[in-house]
Amino acid sequence: MSAASVERPHTPRPLITLAHRLMDREPGLRAEIVGNQILATPPPDGPHARVLTKLMRPLITAGLDDGPTEVLQGVGLWLPTGTEDYAVPDLAVVDADFAEHLVEFNSYDPVCFRMVLEVTSSNHGSDLRTKVAAYAAAKIPVYVIVNRRHERLHVLTDPAAGDYATHRVHSPGERVTLPGFLGAEVVLDVSAVLAAGRPNPAPDDD
Repeated sequence: MSAASVERPHTPRPLITLAHRLMDREPGLRAEIVGNQILATPPPDGPHARVLTKLMRPLITAGLDDGPTEVLQGVGLWLPTGTEDYAVPDLAVVDADFAEHLVEFNSYDPVCFRMVLEVTSSNHGSDLRTKVAAYAAAKIPVYVIVNRRHERLHVLTDPAAGDYATHRVHSPGERVTLPGFLGAEVVLDVSAVLAAGRPNPAPDDD
């Protein structure tokens, strides 16, 4: 759609080879390359997965799946920020023809992405800083961050010059309508989303 198309690369991929070796050695590890640096994320916890379920429901109910768009978890996004750069956002809304935009290593051209979403984990700084610049450079129209550490939901729009011109931060108690660019009206209950991401209580020591 509105993202900048990227060229299919044809050069050696030493960082990607290393990233794949890391994932082979550490089952469940997610390795991404942003700015020619490997970002390694440990396997997500249960509340992380619960947040994604809470978020997929309104997106699918709004009709954003099985039509002109699809709602996908863990689909690779090829980035223009480095010769081997790619990310794997937790959740994405993509054009239904995304399969026609495969670049390589199971990663797709940003031209087919309408929104990406990240749920913060232990490396929350990469979601709030590194990936902001990368996704803006890729001209992803909407970037949503569920900031579990600070109990906030961020909606970033209007990508330009490696940053987003609009960055709105929402607190518990608010209801947020996502940008209409997605193709349907989607309203998120910030309290419900953040509650889903809170750590499970520790079991009693009996």
